[in-house]
Amino acid sequence: MAVRGASAEWSGSLKEGKGSMRLGSGAFEGPFSFVSRFESGSGTNPEELLGAAHAGCFSMALASGLGRAGHTPTSIKTTAKVHLGTTEAGPTITQIDLDVVGQVPGIDAATFQQHAEGAKKGCLVSRALAGVPTINLTATLK
Repeated sequence: MAVRGASAEWSGSLKEGKGSMRLGSGAFEGPFSFVSRFESGSGTNPEELLGAAHAGCFSMALASGLGRAGHTPTSIKTTAKVHLGTTEAGPTITQIDLDVVGQVPGIDAATFQQHAEGAKKGCLVSRALAGVPTINLTATLK
């Protein structure tokens, strides 16, 4: 199987410092800071990148499951919202909301929901995030 990589570099203290993250493929490189992670500042953050990874993995898993069942999707669009909260352990990812809208000819909403639930449980990133207490799913068939 493939091995994927990414890197990050941080300079300075937690609150005044700054960093950059880079995907191993070179497809993305971006700055991050305390403000972009824990407040509302410019730049990216690990949770945003995690949300992109989850949305992408989930979309592919859903397309795969639908395809195996004979339902090739026209479109699957997933948004992931990663909630950063505080627990006894400190800052923690407390919840992820997946919102998927699919165009899949020939199926009904219940069948789409069933496949979406299967993709939520089976996608690699969902399984890697098993420690997140809540992963919500909203599935809409157009």
